[in-house]
Amino acid sequence: MIEIRDIHKHFGGFRAVDGATLSIAKGSITGLIGPNGAGKTTLFNVIAGVLKPTSGRVTMEGEDITGLPPHELFHKGLLRTFQIAHEFPTMSVRENLMMVPGGQTGERLLATWLQPGRIRAEEEALRRKADEVLEFLTIDHLAEEKAGNLSGGQKKLLELGRTMMVDARIVFLDEVGAGVNRTLLRTIGDAILRLNKERGYTFVVIEHDMDFIGRLCDPVICMAEGKVLAEGTLAEIKANEQVIEAYLGTGLKNKLKEEA
Repeated sequence: MIEIRDIHKHFGGFRAVDGATLSIAKGSITGLIGPNGAGKTTLFNVIAGVLKPTSGRVTMEGEDITGLPPHELFHKGLLRTFQIAHEFPTMSVRENLMMVPGGQTGERLLATWLQPGRIRAEEEALRRKADEVLEFLTIDHLAEEKAGNLSGGQKKLLELGRTMMVDARIVFLDEVGAGVNRTLLRTIGDAILRLNKERGYTFVVIEHDMDFIGRLCDPVICMAEGKVLAEGTLAEIKANEQVIEAYLGTGLKNKLKEEA
């Protein structure tokens, strides 16, 4: 679904991404791991149009999308979430979801005067869809809560819910487990698996929690120093000597070998 070919992203003399090449299969949940500074988030930002690459090419189902801005990729069904959730804190959880779809009639000033019936109908349809999403994510009891009052894990669920409001095709999740308790992380994992199996979503997940990666992801890709170091199942990645040295450190080598 996504082909990344020899992507470079330089910031002055620093090569954050240094010739990364990888493929994301349609319908997969791909894990992207690596030490801090490996270039994972920068690569996400390049794919999602937040940053333009210094060189290289990104294609989506054969179409060159290199450097397209996020709003154009959004309409193609490519979305990303962030390490820190970006909610509208003073709006309710339901309202945060209803804000997502673009091109709403009520966004046009004249339409608010000339087409009030159409606006009401659209808003009611969005409300129904938002409530369906909240029920799917098991946070329907929080519909009227201000989004700024949610816990870190609940905000991550809300971000996942936003992708459901526009029927995303491929979603890039950046450290979805950061600051999330184990119970909510399991709920997030359940939602991702259901979206993948029941609705055909493709996911790419940056995460440091290996239990979470192991539960959801196949394949797993490891990056280090801006390059793709290895790809395979989590067991294969854990047994890879280069990965152990670059990502996990020599002190964990024996322990990981035993687990693998």
